[in-house]
Amino acid sequence: MLTSPPGSLRGARHPRVEITPPYVDTYGPEAIELARRAGLELDFWQQQAITLMLASRDDGKWACFEYAELVARQNGKGGILEARVLAGLFLLGERLIMWSAHEYKTAMEAFLRVRALIMRLIDEGLVDADAVKVNNTNGEEGFELLGTGQRLKFIARSKSSGRGFSGDLNIIDEAFAYTPAQHAALMPTMSARPNPQIIYTSSPPLDGESGDVLFGLRARAEAGGDDSLGYRDWGAAGDLDHLDALDLDDRQLWAATNPAVGVRITEETIARERRSMTAVDFARERLGVWPRRVEGGGAIDVQQWAKLADPDSQAGDDVVFAVEVAYDRSTSSIAAWSVRADGLGHAEVIDQRPGTDWVVGRLVELRDRWNPVAFGVDGKGPALSLVFDLEAAGIKRPGDPEKPGRGDLAVLSLPEMAAACGQLLDAIAQGTFRHLDDPDLNAAAAGAATRPVGDVEVWGRRNATAEISPLTAVTVARRVYMTRIDAIKKPKRKPLAAWA
Repeated sequence: MLTSPPGSLRGARHPRVEITPPYVDTYGPEAIELARRAGLELDFWQQQAITLMLASRDDGKWACFEYAELVARQNGKGGILEARVLAGLFLLGERLIMWSAHEYKTAMEAFLRVRALIMRLIDEGLVDADAVKVNNTNGEEGFELLGTGQRLKFIARSKSSGRGFSGDLNIIDEAFAYTPAQHAALMPTMSARPNPQIIYTSSPPLDGESGDVLFGLRARAEAGGDDSLGYRDWGAAGDLDHLDALDLDDRQLWAATNPAVGVRITEETIARERRSMTAVDFARERLGVWPRRVEGGGAIDVQQWAKLADPDSQAGDDVVFAVEVAYDRSTSSIAAWSVRADGLGHAEVIDQRPGTDWVVGRLVELRDRWNPVAFGVDGKGPALSLVFDLEAAGIKRPGDPEKPGRGDLAVLSLPEMAAACGQLLDAIAQGTFRHLDDPDLNAAAAGAATRPVGDVEVWGRRNATAEISPLTAVTVARRVYMTRIDAIKKPKRKPLAAWA
């Protein structure tokens, strides 16, 4: 396979993995034309990326709140980002665009490339030179449109930079080095933006112990059900621990994993890399093969989770409701746990909405309609703040903890939450319950992480790669059900119906 005629190979037009959320329109053609006028001719695969990246729903919001383009180095993912920021500045009116990279030199290379493109637009008469302020100050590099106040800034990420790089558009270049702590600091700040977007570009993680955010993105893409995630991965299937399953000398594989072959990457270049690099380095750097994630890096096996989906699952006679609030308080989730007629558990997200002001009233409605066994709250989590209002509304902790009544409130301690997490993980592994294949719960399961508390673990809100309040609510609901059901007299069966 090393004997194909020189120059005959052409890169693939489509990636191996492509997750496309539904959309009704796109600014892609306008962005592609603007880039062309700036001297940036996009390849077909780059045009496809920018078209999906700039796709919108029928409400005008981005179809892809998150977008990931994972492709080997030197293929041209920087060109996609350059076209995107030009569109943000000159077509879309985005107020603040933050382009962050792992290393300062990478951020500065991007700054210089974008500066050249803007200068070309000025030379073409499409942009007024007096309207663009260029900031070359070390550490403050970027552009400002003086008439509108729009800004594009280039920064290197650091341990302390997370809370300082939020914009309407957030570009996470070199995402293999993007940490859960940086992600946790960024995501809450985007909730105040009217139509935010976060874009990840990267080659695969360096090893199986790092790259938690990228592994989480891949898990969410594999799990499906997240209609706000656009995801394209050009890398070869498999992992770095099983390279015997790949023919690293297969030039068709080179083309499949490198869309720029025959354009800006030559066969000769890749052949030299193959001769001079180790098999592992070549597979990762040129073929985009991922490392195998170290066990424990992902809290929940998404393939096992997917097996538990049952959209027709129905709750049994008795039910527990639990509430959890996102750690940034941007959203709240109410979940239910019950046991079906066949003895399997039933997990369901009942409601998820922005903020917290709706929660108490909704739980009162559920109490009056369903006469639940109990209500649950994580006593060490953000939802603890709701306990006072819940008790004022009549959802109270029992006067005697040993004799709880139907509909009483259970506030779980940290040891109880640790037990609850372990029990839910066991239930997932053993397949003893079913869920409704809810997208929010699927995303929470795919992005869930744990954190140690002594010799046990609980869900980690800040190191998760997704908003996990739906999963935490399910965890609490299950624990409360298991600890309260035997103490509560069962009511007469209510007719099956949707939660109302």
